Amino acid sequence: MPIVLFFILKIGIDSRRKCDILWKDFASKQEEHDQSNQKIKYRRTDMTGVRRIFVEKKSQYAVKKAETLDELRNYLGLMDITDIRILNRYDVENISDDIFEKALHTVFSEPPVDNIYIEKFDYTGRIFSVEFLPGQFDQRADSAIQCVKLLGEEKNPIIKTAITYVIQGNITDEEFEAVKKHCINPVDSRDIGMEKPDTLRDNYKEPADIEILDGFISESEDKLKSLHESFNMAMTFNDFLHIRNYFKNEEKRDPSMTEIRVLDTYWSDHCRHTTFSTELKNITFEDGYYRPAIEETYNDYQDNFKVIYKDREDKFVCLMDIALMGMKKLKHDGKLTDQEESDEINACSIVVPVKIDDVTEEWLINFKNETHNHPTEIEPFGGAATCLGGAIRDPLSGRTYVYQAMRITGASDPTVPMSETLEGKLPQKKLVKEAAHGYSSYGNQIGLATGYVKEIYHPNYKAKRMEIGAVMGAAPRKAVRRLDSEPGDRIILLGGRTGRDGIGGATGSSKAHTTKSTEECGAEVQKGNPPTERKIQRLFKREEVSYIIKKCNDFGAGGVSVAIGELALGLMIDLDKVPKKYAGLNGTELAISESQERMAVVVSPKDVDTFLKYAGEENLEAVEVAVVTKEPRMVITWRGKEIVNMSRAFIDTNGAHQETDVRVLMPDEKKCFLKMVSTKSVKEDLEKNDIRTAVLDTVSDLNSASEKGLVEMFDSSIGASTVTMPYGGKYQDTEIQGMVSKLPVGNHICDAVTMMSYGFDPYLSTWSPYHGAQYAVLSSVSKIVAMGGDYKNIHFTFQEYFRRMWDEPERWSQPLAALLGAYRSQLELGLASIGGKDSMSGTFNDIDVPPTLVSFAVDVSDCHNVITPEYKKAGDPIYVFSMKKNKYDEPDYHFDSKAFEKIHDLIEKKYVRSAYSVESKGIIESIVKMGFGNRLGFKLDNNIEIDDLFLPYIGNVVVEVDAQAEAVFIEELKDKSDIYSYVKKIGVVTDDETYMLHDTIVNMEDVISAWEKPLEKVFPTISSKCNEEILTSLYSRKDDVKEKCASIIKGVKPRVFIPVFPGTNCEYDSSKAFEAAGADAEVIVFRNRNDSEIRDSVLAYKKAIADANIVMFPGGFSGGDEPEGSAKFFATAFRNDVIKEEIEKLLNERDGLVLGICNGFQALVKLGLVPYGVIKTQDESAPTLTYNTIGRHISHEVYLRVASNKSPWHMNTVPGEVYVSPASHGEGRFVAGRELLKKLFLNGQVATQYCDPEGNVTMDERWNVNGSYMAVEGITSPDGRVYGKMAHAERRGDHVAINIYGQQDMKIFESGVKYFS
Repeated sequence: MPIVLFFILKIGIDSRRKCDILWKDFASKQEEHDQSNQKIKYRRTDMTGVRRIFVEKKSQYAVKKAETLDELRNYLGLMDITDIRILNRYDVENISDDIFEKALHTVFSEPPVDNIYIEKFDYTGRIFSVEFLPGQFDQRADSAIQCVKLLGEEKNPIIKTAITYVIQGNITDEEFEAVKKHCINPVDSRDIGMEKPDTLRDNYKEPADIEILDGFISESEDKLKSLHESFNMAMTFNDFLHIRNYFKNEEKRDPSMTEIRVLDTYWSDHCRHTTFSTELKNITFEDGYYRPAIEETYNDYQDNFKVIYKDREDKFVCLMDIALMGMKKLKHDGKLTDQEESDEINACSIVVPVKIDDVTEEWLINFKNETHNHPTEIEPFGGAATCLGGAIRDPLSGRTYVYQAMRITGASDPTVPMSETLEGKLPQKKLVKEAAHGYSSYGNQIGLATGYVKEIYHPNYKAKRMEIGAVMGAAPRKAVRRLDSEPGDRIILLGGRTGRDGIGGATGSSKAHTTKSTEECGAEVQKGNPPTERKIQRLFKREEVSYIIKKCNDFGAGGVSVAIGELALGLMIDLDKVPKKYAGLNGTELAISESQERMAVVVSPKDVDTFLKYAGEENLEAVEVAVVTKEPRMVITWRGKEIVNMSRAFIDTNGAHQETDVRVLMPDEKKCFLKMVSTKSVKEDLEKNDIRTAVLDTVSDLNSASEKGLVEMFDSSIGASTVTMPYGGKYQDTEIQGMVSKLPVGNHICDAVTMMSYGFDPYLSTWSPYHGAQYAVLSSVSKIVAMGGDYKNIHFTFQEYFRRMWDEPERWSQPLAALLGAYRSQLELGLASIGGKDSMSGTFNDIDVPPTLVSFAVDVSDCHNVITPEYKKAGDPIYVFSMKKNKYDEPDYHFDSKAFEKIHDLIEKKYVRSAYSVESKGIIESIVKMGFGNRLGFKLDNNIEIDDLFLPYIGNVVVEVDAQAEAVFIEELKDKSDIYSYVKKIGVVTDDETYMLHDTIVNMEDVISAWEKPLEKVFPTISSKCNEEILTSLYSRKDDVKEKCASIIKGVKPRVFIPVFPGTNCEYDSSKAFEAAGADAEVIVFRNRNDSEIRDSVLAYKKAIADANIVMFPGGFSGGDEPEGSAKFFATAFRNDVIKEEIEKLLNERDGLVLGICNGFQALVKLGLVPYGVIKTQDESAPTLTYNTIGRHISHEVYLRVASNKSPWHMNTVPGEVYVSPASHGEGRFVAGRELLKKLFLNGQVATQYCDPEGNVTMDERWNVNGSYMAVEGITSPDGRVYGKMAHAERRGDHVAINIYGQQDMKIFESGVKYFS
């Protein structure tokens, strides 16, 4: 090395390290001062027994308080409330003095944003506290315990949490009770006093032996009826008699209570579809105009029934058979050849050839829809969360990795005042918000991209909410074996532990509900534990794990008895081996508890130890609990005694045979939904020739209005595979109509994508369930086509949701008519529904849900053919492809199929730039929404009738044609003359922000305002306006010494260490990004099931950091972002002296780099690595990341302006450049003192700032999505080598986020690698 260059390098290094020393000296002195103050302030003399801590957000960060106060005053109308306080309460026991002191400011609170009170606090007003009911999972307490253990606590700490509310103002006792009712859901929580308990240890009574129902087999029918009623079961009395006869005639003994409860669960409508399997005897059709069409469809079904079931006496007509007949007929005719058939998987599965790195291999594509209407209605957070969890674990049980989800829900109007809430029900506003929070929280934490979200509104969903989760999964076929269980095989239970949550969930979901019953079903609600679900996902993604599983089932409805009971004909299950959340559970509870995040797998005896080892590597509990037996009986033991012993043949009868007659009612031709404007106010506007108001009323209808505030709660970008973001265009305002994702193939090259869409309109289906189902199918197909998919490759899965069926023949009309409509659609299109889910309990008192059949369409396509719906360029012509109907208002499937095929052909040839499938609000909705994203207007051709724009032409497709290709586009259509006559040019895209509808000009700004307003108070997108002054200075690095010194000294391929904690979910994306940039990534799971594993993990992390050049802190929700604060688990682990020392060596001795994104950034800030460059304890003046000002999770593509390129991570950027990256977080608001912020800007440590699409740094919440001070998005350590940022730079790739405009790749990972290259 030349001497001159050596000295230049040394001067550069010395200069940088001098800067480091100054910051570290300051930080060290500050830390000593802070710790001294803390010890003086909080030292106690009595450190025994239960200690109590209250933690309260400082006023400027009290987002939840502001939101709750607003609800109490403006929603409940309690205007005399002047203020409230919300404090998190921790009761702590069995913790040493030293660890307690450490935990006060690292685990239980954050000094910059929290005030902490020991034992008590001063207050004025009324006070109450809320805690979870015994048996409910408390993630805050669980994460706090794990964090305390990480600090070095050798005891087993006990922590219980509550939320304390202080209500100030002159309110009456009645009003105080109204406040408590609003804040407490009695299904999962309870009001508790302020008295501190002497101990937190629970003393559970030893449960009694399982009761034998003495005399059961000899009781009279009258006494059996009384017994049946007293048990409050889902099964019918005929089922009960069926049980009596079995035990009397075959077992010749009285049953145990466990056997009765197991059968009630096993035979419930939820588990065994008993309503769908009821025999339909005498089916008659009411007279009416549409009778010939509906009756003809039924007769066609009967004809195919005779062919498919020739010479079979065991088959009969039922709803289930009609639902399956389309698939069976198409398979019989050789038109369904790609379905994977197995009695094991609980999801739809197809075999698809996929080209990966130019080599074609077979992949399994799984998809599944799940519904949790009942639990979500009574406990919306937990019910919606476990809706998604249940949907995920079905394809997961088929060993496919779930990578994308869709959420479709049904609700009544959430904007109505609370006074309109039905007795026995939660307010609709509370219901929709908490359900969204539950589902999104679960999906966000486990790292599942939610690609599409839609809430449908209809007044009759107040009977019972609709909550549907639909998911996509995939895996190489070679990694999955489908084998039968054999005698001697072992069954392993892995995942979560068993508690009382969810007991009776399957049976509760199978009942109609009344005002009284909703008050008695709290135990039926399951609780989700996302960090455990993430661990299961990681385990099953490993091919070596998948390959040794012979068979698998998930713990959904029914618990052990069903999940394990379905895995083999003969079983011996030992409940004493089932891990419990707490003591005191009896055998019945252990058998039917539906505690979530559990899987049961069948493995050969030789593979048991191997599987348990793999589970341990993923930090998962797993235990062998059952053995497969030769005799076909299910035997369950508890405390060494048999409590269940029944034959498989009897269990599989699914109860007594049920029969009913059906009378099919006819829709009224004069009220045909398809021939009239669907929105009453719009119809009135058109009658007055008020076109402008008609447009505004169309987009402000609840079923057309913006749901952006809802959609943004769901992480849509994780996995770095989402092709179309929920809202697209430069301004991210054109909503998509379905979801598209690349397959999860890691760093391999693959052009295959999966698509999913939905179709359904409750108002159409209320008029005619028969037509409603057909147009649901047509709409779902049309949306796939509009996204660029090929309709010929589509498979369906249906969600049926209907009122409770009684013995009245007319009540059966709706599901029968709907299924006949769906059956007709499948045969006419030649496309099969290969799965579905029925829910037949949509009744509350005398209110029924609207007849619901949601069609989910799934396609596998090529990423190069995907298009998005936002207008692309002014001057492009707009055309409409109209679909045909027959005289009975059914789709003309023969014509529509040819139209869909032609649209796909034109998209493939790149003549079509964008497309939108028309729904019930008409073409007008399509043409205005397509303009929102890029602020491009539309001019209607003079020859188009305006009124036609507002008719519900469901399934029509609006397309934007490349103006340069219009002539060729027309010539191509002329070759299909029958289609050409149904294609019409309706207008042109304009570059002004208006809609010119003949003589009426409507400003886009007014339309967007009308679109955004209706649901803004329910799902807000803006919380406040901030005019705070912003620093916008740019900092350019003075020289390139930093990167050169490492380049010359090191010259190595960098190694990257990526730690994984409970709740981490971005490790795959992060390692993929680094490996694509040329680094080697090592991912290690932190195991903390016991003290020994914690010690081993610390040593493993020490070695990994010592071997690494870069440490990457990935995103996620470490510890579920609990206890009340992001990244506490993450940061606590890195405060361990051993790990801390190794990080310091990496930075101070080896010139290494550290990167933290999202949760990783939160950890860096709380450790002090940014901005100080050293690990230190936070004080009150330290910067931190806290709750977004909107008070919820934000998933949004954010524009970022580079403020500094001082950091080696930014060596490929230029100050002032604008990039766009996905942000997804709940606590991303960067806060710091003004003087510190000035220093950070001056030193070039502010790396990036939020800005608008034009690059203007802003405090506007639309672009500065979390309200960060000075719009700061990312900061660095003093020398730039430690970099933390909120937006997910790792979520990038070819054909990702194609409807987002701007430069998406800052080359951060390439820069980090280049530093060492």
